[in-house]
Amino acid sequence: MKQHAGVRARVLHTGQHYDRTMSGAFLDQLGFPDPEFRLGVGSGSHAEQTAAVLVGVERVLRAEPFDAVLVAGDVNSTFASALAASKLGVGVTHLEAGLRSGDWTMPEEINRVLTDRLSDLLLVHCDDAVENLVGEGIDAGRIEMVGNTMIDSLYSLLPAAQATGAVARHGLQPRGYVLVTLHRPAVVDEPARLAGVLEALTEIAETMPVVFPLHPRTHARLGARHAALLQRVRALPPLEYLEFIDLEAHARLVITDSGGVQEETTSLGVPCLTYRTTTERPVTISHGTNELVGLDPEQLRSRAVALIAQPWVQRSCTVAMWDGHAGDRAAAAIGGFLTRRQLPTAAS
Repeated sequence: MKQHAGVRARVLHTGQHYDRTMSGAFLDQLGFPDPEFRLGVGSGSHAEQTAAVLVGVERVLRAEPFDAVLVAGDVNSTFASALAASKLGVGVTHLEAGLRSGDWTMPEEINRVLTDRLSDLLLVHCDDAVENLVGEGIDAGRIEMVGNTMIDSLYSLLPAAQATGAVARHGLQPRGYVLVTLHRPAVVDEPARLAGVLEALTEIAETMPVVFPLHPRTHARLGARHAALLQRVRALPPLEYLEFIDLEAHARLVITDSGGVQEETTSLGVPCLTYRTTTERPVTISHGTNELVGLDPEQLRSRAVALIAQPWVQRSCTVAMWDGHAGDRAAAAIGGFLTRRQLPTAAS
């Protein structure tokens, strides 16, 4: 946005994600400017988080004039910020718009749909997202295909990630381990379901080392039985982004329930098994390396063992506009949107 004359971008950090390795370190490693506004929302129920962000963002927007608010992704902060802006007549731009899983038990799906309904400019990263939005009756003139900004970040940080030496530091060999991330409530909040997937990971570890950085939510759900199962899996504390990317890029296989990791593995050409029944990123299946295995521990185990047994073949990403330049296109689209909002109408 700095390249667009007359546009000033100011950063607000809601604090929904507040762990140092999962928030502050990201901003530092991405070269992000220090946030001018910090809400410090922290953890809480969906209602508590949404309400706190709604109040905090409204307060900022009332204190100073803004022409638009850019929101990203599908977390509670995304929807609450869009709602606060739209009620004050401030333009809303949604980055990563149009993703749909069709699973209304996911809080993120509710956030996605509602945010898109409130948005004036919808920035999308794949054809599926365009089809979803048009199918929901959203004017195609509000939709702009820009590509995947997260892949921009991935490509730009790969050299720095490899320089961390995370693979060697953890005593691993490239293509000689399985990397796991699991954090969604549908997987970790039910003790029996969490035990089932941990048992599957334990069995996979008999074939190849399994590395499992524990999300704070997952760690908080571990009981005595779960801790015992983890003894044969290499459990790690949360990793900073660069270190995680180095492990992800050199893994033989990634097991995840994360949407972002599905996209990163597609771009990196690393096989991925998604431990969910649905995905809002079907492009990672049709154009990538991703495969849904449902919430079935045996299916996860059997597919993982089968993939590990296959010879390693480096794959390439074929998704259009996942080329490292999505940010440039997004900035241009936002600049054009701001210009149009400031032009006088024919009636005036």
